[in-house]
Amino acid sequence: MGRIGLRDYPLKSAEETLAFGAFIAKHIEKNTILALTGNLGAGKTTFVQGLAQGLGILEPIQSPTFILLNVYEGLAHFDLYRLKNAEDFRSLGFEEYFDQMICAIEWPDRIQELLPSKTIHIHFEYDQGGRTAKVL
Repeated sequence: MGRIGLRDYPLKSAEETLAFGAFIAKHIEKNTILALTGNLGAGKTTFVQGLAQGLGILEPIQSPTFILLNVYEGLAHFDLYRLKNAEDFRSLGFEEYFDQMICAIEWPDRIQELLPSKTIHIHFEYDQGGRTAKVL
Protein backbone atom coordinates (compact mmCIF):
# COMPACT_ATOMS: atom_id res chain seq x y z
CA MET A 1 0.00 0.00 0.00
CA GLY A 2 3.02 2.27 -0.05
CA ARG A 3 2.69 5.57 1.80
CA ILE A 4 -1.11 5.61 2.02
CA GLY A 5 -1.28 4.40 5.61
CA LEU A 6 -4.22 3.23 7.65
CA ARG A 7 -5.88 6.37 8.93
CA ASP A 8 -8.58 8.98 8.48
CA TYR A 9 -8.32 11.59 5.75
CA PRO A 10 -10.57 14.65 6.30
CA LEU A 11 -12.08 15.89 3.03
CA LYS A 12 -13.79 19.25 3.42
CA SER A 13 -14.82 19.67 -0.22
CA ALA A 14 -15.27 17.90 -3.54
CA GLU A 15 -11.89 19.34 -4.57
CA GLU A 16 -10.21 17.68 -1.58
CA THR A 17 -11.95 14.40 -2.43
CA LEU A 18 -10.65 14.65 -6.01
CA ALA A 19 -7.14 15.40 -4.70
CA PHE A 20 -7.33 12.40 -2.34
CA GLY A 21 -8.21 10.16 -5.30
CA ALA A 22 -5.26 11.55 -7.28
CA PHE A 23 -2.99 10.99 -4.26
CA ILE A 24 -4.09 7.36 -3.97
CA ALA A 25 -3.47 6.85 -7.71
CA LYS A 26 0.18 7.77 -7.21
CA HIS A 27 0.66 5.23 -4.41
CA ILE A 28 -0.94 2.03 -5.68
CA GLU A 29 0.04 -0.69 -8.12
CA LYS A 30 -1.68 -1.28 -11.45
CA ASN A 31 -3.74 -4.27 -10.24
CA THR A 32 -4.93 -2.82 -6.92
CA ILE A 33 -8.52 -3.35 -5.84
CA LEU A 34 -10.18 -0.50 -3.95
CA ALA A 35 -13.39 -1.37 -2.10
CA LEU A 36 -15.29 1.89 -1.60
CA THR A 37 -18.06 2.02 0.98
CA GLY A 38 -20.28 4.78 2.32
CA ASN A 39 -23.77 6.18 1.93
CA LEU A 40 -25.09 7.77 -1.24
CA GLY A 41 -23.47 11.18 -1.64
CA ALA A 42 -20.50 10.37 0.60
CA GLY A 43 -17.94 10.95 -2.17
CA LYS A 44 -17.21 7.55 -3.70
CA THR A 45 -17.68 8.59 -7.34
CA THR A 46 -15.92 11.90 -6.78
CA PHE A 47 -12.99 9.95 -5.35
CA VAL A 48 -12.93 7.74 -8.49
CA GLN A 49 -12.91 10.87 -10.65
CA GLY A 50 -9.80 12.05 -8.77
CA LEU A 51 -8.28 8.57 -9.01
CA ALA A 52 -8.75 8.70 -12.78
CA GLN A 53 -7.15 12.15 -12.96
CA GLY A 54 -4.19 10.83 -11.00
CA LEU A 55 -3.88 7.96 -13.47
CA GLY A 56 -3.88 10.39 -16.39
CA ILE A 57 -7.32 9.38 -17.67
CA LEU A 58 -8.77 12.34 -19.54
CA GLU A 59 -12.26 11.14 -20.37
CA PRO A 60 -15.13 12.05 -18.01
CA ILE A 61 -15.81 9.53 -15.24
CA GLN A 62 -19.49 8.77 -14.78
CA SER A 63 -21.14 6.61 -12.17
CA PRO A 64 -21.83 3.20 -13.74
CA THR A 65 -24.93 2.69 -11.57
CA PHE A 66 -27.22 1.48 -14.34
CA ILE A 67 -24.65 -0.58 -16.25
CA LEU A 68 -22.52 -1.91 -13.35
CA LEU A 69 -19.13 -1.24 -14.97
CA ASN A 70 -17.24 1.44 -16.89
CA VAL A 71 -13.77 0.61 -18.17
CA TYR A 72 -11.15 3.25 -18.82
CA GLU A 73 -7.45 2.99 -19.68
CA GLY A 74 -6.09 1.07 -16.68
CA LEU A 75 -9.20 1.52 -14.50
CA ALA A 76 -12.36 -0.55 -14.02
CA HIS A 77 -15.06 1.36 -12.12
CA PHE A 78 -17.78 -0.88 -10.71
CA ASP A 79 -21.00 0.23 -9.07
CA LEU A 80 -22.61 -2.92 -7.69
CA TYR A 81 -25.61 -1.28 -6.03
CA ARG A 82 -28.04 -3.14 -8.30
CA LEU A 83 -26.18 -6.46 -8.25
CA LYS A 84 -27.84 -9.23 -6.24
CA ASN A 85 -24.83 -11.29 -5.17
CA ALA A 86 -21.31 -12.53 -5.86
CA GLU A 87 -22.53 -15.28 -8.17
CA ASP A 88 -24.02 -12.65 -10.50
CA PHE A 89 -20.67 -10.83 -10.50
CA ARG A 90 -18.83 -14.05 -11.28
CA SER A 91 -21.28 -15.05 -14.05
CA LEU A 92 -20.69 -11.70 -15.77
CA GLY A 93 -16.95 -12.46 -15.89
CA PHE A 94 -16.03 -9.38 -13.87
CA GLU A 95 -13.40 -11.17 -11.76
CA GLU A 96 -11.06 -11.13 -14.76
CA TYR A 97 -10.49 -7.40 -14.19
CA PHE A 98 -8.95 -8.00 -10.74
CA ASP A 99 -5.56 -8.97 -12.17
CA GLN A 100 -5.60 -6.67 -15.19
CA MET A 101 -6.07 -3.14 -13.89
CA ILE A 102 -6.98 -0.97 -10.94
CA CYS A 103 -10.52 -1.79 -9.82
CA ALA A 104 -12.56 0.77 -7.91
CA ILE A 105 -15.65 -0.98 -6.56
CA GLU A 106 -18.61 0.91 -5.13
CA TRP A 107 -20.95 -1.24 -2.99
CA PRO A 108 -18.37 -4.04 -2.60
CA ASP A 109 -20.45 -5.73 0.10
CA ARG A 110 -22.30 -7.48 -2.76
CA ILE A 111 -19.15 -9.48 -3.56
CA GLN A 112 -17.32 -9.48 -0.22
CA GLU A 113 -16.39 -13.16 -0.46
CA LEU A 114 -14.71 -12.60 -3.86
CA LEU A 115 -12.45 -9.75 -2.78
CA PRO A 116 -8.78 -10.72 -2.48
CA SER A 117 -7.08 -10.21 0.88
CA LYS A 118 -4.91 -7.46 -0.65
CA THR A 119 -7.99 -5.28 -1.26
CA ILE A 120 -7.71 -1.74 0.11
CA HIS A 121 -10.95 -0.73 1.85
CA ILE A 122 -11.85 2.96 1.96
CA HIS A 123 -14.95 4.05 3.84
CA PHE A 124 -16.44 7.49 3.12
CA GLU A 125 -18.54 9.36 5.65
CA TYR A 126 -20.36 12.64 5.21
CA ASP A 127 -21.68 15.09 7.79
CA GLN A 128 -22.04 18.87 8.26
CA GLY A 129 -18.28 19.26 8.63
CA GLY A 130 -17.52 17.58 5.31
CA ARG A 131 -16.37 14.16 4.30
CA THR A 132 -13.93 11.75 5.84
CA ALA A 133 -12.24 8.84 4.11
CA LYS A 134 -11.06 6.03 6.36
CA VAL A 135 -8.48 3.73 4.85
CA LEU A 136 -8.95 0.36 6.55
